[in-house]
Amino acid sequence: MQTEFRDREKCYSCYRPKTSCMCEHVHTIDTQTKFIILMHPKEFKKVKNGTGHLTHLSLKNSELFIGIDFTNHKEMNEIIATHESFVLYPSKDAINLSDTHPHAELFPHAKKMAIFIIDSTWACSLKMLRESKNLQVLKHLSFESTKLSQFKIKEQPAEYCLSTIESTLEVLELLNVWHVESLEKKDLAMFLNPFHKMIAYQLECIKNSSRQAVRF
Repeated sequence: MQTEFRDREKCYSCYRPKTSCMCEHVHTIDTQTKFIILMHPKEFKKVKNGTGHLTHLSLKNSELFIGIDFTNHKEMNEIIATHESFVLYPSKDAINLSDTHPHAELFPHAKKMAIFIIDSTWACSLKMLRESKNLQVLKHLSFESTKLSQFKIKEQPAEYCLSTIESTLEVLELLNVWHVESLEKKDLAMFLNPFHKMIAYQLECIKNSSRQAVRF
């Protein structure tokens, strides 16, 4: 019983069970851009394989808010008022960061940039955008990637879909290209460390079904 209790204990930084805490693998990056992870409550419950918390821990200049309708969210509205704010969402009118000639409205701008990243399924993301009136007025950002998700323990809805932490790395790399950020290559190379460690841990659990951590 004592072992079972320890297995249920949670780390309140990465929100994973303490037996599989990934905090020691996090490599923190300091950015000029402010990142805000908007996590759907259903995503918050995915303690075993969610990457929203790992993304937040990896970015010094970031916030994480949990909810569905953020219309009257005081902290979020303050960020929108003081930053040039965007939502990472691949709509038809989104500003494509991968474009060699992006919209002039993106660079430069007087205020510091804030990017809202929705951490949820596609269906839930649409609901969050639909109900959050403050998000509806923000421009969208998108990117094109040839990378395939390394989320081997989770089936993505399409082969081009990336996890939250993988998408954030793509954005960081592109902001570097446009000189919005000046991040070191070694820092970017280490950004996915906790994600890769998490995948390796879960795959090991799947191989050894006798371990307490397996819940499939």
